[in-house]
Amino acid sequence: MATALILLTFLLPLGPGAEEIIGGHEVKPHSCPYMAYIAFFHDDGKRHHCGGFLVKDNFVLTAAHCRGSSMNVTLGAHDIRIQEETWQFIPVAEAIPHPAYNPEDSSNDIMLLKLERKAKRTNAMRSLPLPRANAQGDSGGPLVCNNRAYGVLSYGKNQTISSGIFTKVVSFLPWIKRSMKPL
Repeated sequence: MATALILLTFLLPLGPGAEEIIGGHEVKPHSCPYMAYIAFFHDDGKRHHCGGFLVKDNFVLTAAHCRGSSMNVTLGAHDIRIQEETWQFIPVAEAIPHPAYNPEDSSNDIMLLKLERKAKRTNAMRSLPLPRANAQGDSGGPLVCNNRAYGVLSYGKNQTISSGIFTKVVSFLPWIKRSMKPL
C-alpha cells in the first residue's frame, strides 16, 4: 500500500489540491527508494509522465503504454515538485517494450527503459529485486510484496488504485533477463 501511495505523490497534479493525498497518507521520505518518475512527450505533442521502478542500476521497468519521445527518468525523489540533492536525472537511451505489447487490449503492457548511464546507489535510490521465477495514473509503478516487484500497473479504471490491472512480472522474467543481458 505504501508503494501505491508514493506513486500518488509522484502523479498528483500541480496547482490547487496538488498537496492532497486522497484515501491515504504520505510515506516517510525515501522509504521506497526504487521509485522512478518518467517524463516524456507523446504523439499529441504534450508532456506526459508515468511511474516506474529501478530493477538494475541502468534499467527501469514500467508499462509499455508509457512510451514516448525525449524520455527522462528522475530517481531519488520524494516529491517531484520539490527538487532535492538526492535526485538523479537520467535520460533514457532505449525503450524496450515487450514485443507482443498490444495497445488495443493492453496485453503485455510492460517495458524496460535502458538508462544512458548507471544510477548511483544511495539511501534515497536503489533497485527493487525481481521475483524468483517460482515464486490513478500510476501507470508503470510496481506492485511490491516482500520487497520484490511482482507487478507493473498497466491501467486503472476511474483513476483508482483498487481497480488497477497489473502485468505479472514473473510471467515476463525470461524476456526481462534476455532484454537486459546484451545491453
